[in-house]
Amino acid sequence: MPTLSMFFGIIVRMYMGKSEHHPPHFHVYYQDFKAVIEINSLTLKEGSLPPKQTRLVLAWAELHKEELLANWNLAQNGELPFKIDPLR
Repeated sequence: MPTLSMFFGIIVRMYMGKSEHHPPHFHVYYQDFKAVIEINSLTLKEGSLPPKQTRLVLAWAELHKEELLANWNLAQNGELPFKIDPLR
């Protein structure tokens, strides 16, 4: 599972391959927390994150929504997604 971005201790990853289920989403890891964020709606679909990290991830995802969707399409075709700038 390639890492797309890392910022403030948060790791954003995306699974590759057609077997990955829809809707388009990415995985977030922070300390012992894990979450799945749906890209189109920018909602937390599974897991949990502390409130501050949730806000950071959603703000980052809003800024990079088009890149995340492009990466989803690459990953669905078995191609390596590209890195996305971290939140600064």
